[in-house]
Formats: sequence, C-alpha cells, structure tokens
Amino acid sequence: MNRELLMLVEAISREKNVERDVVFGAVELALAQATKKLYEGEVDIRVAIDRESGEYDTFRRWVVVPDDAGLQNPEAEEMLMDAEERVPGIQVGEFIEEQIESLPIGRIGAMTAKQVILQKIRDAEREMLLNEFMARGEKIFTGTVKRMDKGDIIVESGRVEGRLRRSEMIPKENLRNGDRVRAMIMEVDLTLRGAPIVLSRSAPEFMIELFRNEVPEIEQGLLEIKSCARDPGSRAKIAVISHDKRVDPIGTCVGVRGTRVNAVTTELAGERVDIVLWSEDPAQFVIGALAPANVSSIVVDEEKHAMDVVVDEENLAIAIGRGGQNVRLASELTGWKINIMDAAESAQKHAEETDSARKLFMEKLDVDEELASILVEEGFSSLEEVAYVPLSEMLEIEAFDEETVTELRARAKDALLTMEIAQEESVSEVSQDLRELEGLTPELVAKLAAGGVQTRDDLADLAIDELTELTGQTADEAKALIMKAREHWFTDGQE
Repeated sequence: MNRELLMLVEAISREKNVERDVVFGAVELALAQATKKLYEGEVDIRVAIDRESGEYDTFRRWVVVPDDAGLQNPEAEEMLMDAEERVPGIQVGEFIEEQIESLPIGRIGAMTAKQVILQKIRDAEREMLLNEFMARGEKIFTGTVKRMDKGDIIVESGRVEGRLRRSEMIPKENLRNGDRVRAMIMEVDLTLRGAPIVLSRSAPEFMIELFRNEVPEIEQGLLEIKSCARDPGSRAKIAVISHDKRVDPIGTCVGVRGTRVNAVTTELAGERVDIVLWSEDPAQFVIGALAPANVSSIVVDEEKHAMDVVVDEENLAIAIGRGGQNVRLASELTGWKINIMDAAESAQKHAEETDSARKLFMEKLDVDEELASILVEEGFSSLEEVAYVPLSEMLEIEAFDEETVTELRARAKDALLTMEIAQEESVSEVSQDLRELEGLTPELVAKLAAGGVQTRDDLADLAIDELTELTGQTADEAKALIMKAREHWFTDGQE
C-alpha cells in the first residue's frame, strides 16, 4: 500500500506539473480530515507521511494557550499550566501531540480524497501562475472582462485573474464581458478566491504609470512625475520636473500635437489632464497648480501649512472650478491647504488679523494702541516674535530705543510664561481617555483644552466646523478625529 501511495503521488505530480511535496500535503490533509470524523468536536489532527518510504503517522494535538485566556475549544487547546505538567518548558503557541492509530488509506472516502487533492493542486497551480506573472514586474494589468462578482469585475489575463472593484472603476464607465481593460496592480491578496490581484483604474498611480508608458523620457530618468491628483473620469493634474535642461517637461508630456496626453485621456474615458511644472518653492508650485487661473498675490502660512491665494474677480470662478474641482485638485497635488479669495476678502482678512494682533499686544504687553500699532506695522504678529526676534532687529525700529525694546521683550516673555502655565493647568483637567485617543498629539490636546473640550464625549459632540475652528485641521482630519472619538459609543452599545 505504501508503494502504491508513492506511485500515486509521483503520477499526480507529473500529470499536474506540481511539486511532490504539494501532493503529499494534499494526501496528509485528506487523511487528517477523514480521521477528524471519528471524533466528536473540533479536534486538531496532523498526519506526517515519510516522503521516502510512504509510511505515515497520525497525531492528535492541542495548542498551548495563556492561562488567563481560558479554553475556547477544549478539544484542541491546553492551558499553559496544564501543558507544563506534561511537557516542562513548553511555550504558548506550541503544540502538545499524542500519537493515535492511523487510518488506512483505503478508509478515506474516495470523493473526499479526490476533492482535497485536486483543490490543493489547483491552489498550487494558481500560486505558481501568480508567482510567474508577478515575477515579470508588470505594474499595469491588461486583460479581458470575464465576469461580474458581487459588483466587482473579474479581469482575465492568460490564466491569471484580477479583481476590479466598483469603487476603483472610473465613474459612468460601462464595462461588459469581453471588453479589453487596463488597470493598475495595487496589491495581491491571496485571501481573495480566484482573483487575488486587486486592480484600480481610479488611483493616481494608474495615471502616472500610463504617462510612464507613453513618455520614454520618464523611464530614461530625464523627466519625473512628482505628484498626481485625480477626479476620475473628469479631470486630473500631474506635476512634472525635468532633470535635463534641454528637455521641456510639459511639452514632452503633451507630445507632438498632443499625442501623448491624448493617449492617456482616451484610456481614462476622456479625463482631462492639466500638466503642471513642479517647483521647490511651494508658492510657485501652488500658482502653477491653479492654472489656468491667474494669481494676483499669495500669502504662505507655514504653521498651518496653508496659503491664502488672491485672484481678481475674473479669475475667481476659474481658480475655484466647477464644484470646487480646480482648487481641490490643486490642493491634493501640492499638499497645501489653499484658500481662494478676491482682493476685498483678502483686505478684510488682513484687517481682522491686524486688529487681532494689535489687541493681543495691548492686552498681553500692557501697551497703548499707538505702540501696538507700530509693532504690527513692523511685521510682528505674535508674542514669540516680540520675545525672541534678535535684539538688533528690534533696535532698527526708529520709534523704539533700547530701554523700550528691553522692556517689551521682558513683558512678552512673562506673558508667554503665564500663558504656558495656564495651558498646563487646563490640559491637566483633560481626561485620560481623551489624551490616549489615537491621532491626538499634545498640541491638539492643548488646543482642545483651551476650547473647553476635556473628555472624549466632549470631542464626539463637536461638529466638524467647530473642531476645525479650534484646531486648524482640515475638514477631513476633523471628521476622522470626531468619528474616532465616537467609536466607543457603538462598541459599548454592542457589549
């Protein structure tokens, strides 16, 4: 019988072109499953076949679990303290095994054995085909729509299948069986039966890869796409830079009579592409990203990672775009929060900031309006600047003598110390569960405390606009933080 087993394994291995170990594993699994049926409950059985002689042993085994975890399945688990009595020094996660009588090969149900072996072989073939495909290093999956699966589209390339989820398709794109499809390979998920390659046609990476295929200069290293932002099927922006002064980055990506950019647009269902020149200067980069709108002026706020962009009345609608599309894509492309405003709005905001700084100096430095106005006019906007800007720079202000400057700096430092103490006191009243909330930094905790938010429920009760006003976060960041704070409402309810 053992010799027949070895011959069977050899025959299946050759016929199906899979490793002998894979077939042995399938037979071991079939024997184990058949043996399990002799027991009540969820027992764990292991079968080990000698690859040379064909002889095999069968073991029943129990996994060692921590004492405080308890037994979830007594038929296949053993607590650590009991396991140590049987096997001194055994660790959690290891197995206690007990040899039991082996089931004869002939006792395995023919259908069961066949199903297990064939499934194991199919899995091995699938993994082998997948490994061969991935070894080619292709980033774009090109295939044919094979079928629909719960809203997803299964795309076949040779004998390998990819899964294009509805959320990763281009909106309003209608793909049918037999259509040729190209999509970006995002990941390989072996838990997805049949189609383990996860695809996307809406990801920015797909557009970048399409341009890489159309523009040889990118592959040659003469050009580089630094970033990409997409509104799939509608509009996109890419930022490019040339590493060779002789190569025009925008013109090269556009191609002769637009051939290169048009090829990408056609593949993406008519998605219009703006090609932007990348710049190390954030302000210059943002100005380019907002094209075709002309920018009048721009103010950069490094601390908030935001920019106030002023455009004239004629360019306001162009800069914002339909439904805010242009400014949203520009913001995603550059990584900066962009506030579009006209000259009147800019003047009003500047006046409000000037008035706020003046009042701050009058209150915290205990000076009159005239002196506070001089500080504002000289470009000071915070107590930190008054306290720590080099003495020589402040002495250059015509209206100030050394005694005045020294006194102002001393008052500013005292005010900052008082504010820091007050902040520490308010933060100390913040509950531990809020401090430990994932995503909250000490700076955010301080801002929340200053706004009277002291518990997780206080944060959960806030509206998105209230939180953005308190912390200066984006709406998406504020929304994510509020939802995180609300999580315990739902988990507590389930318990």
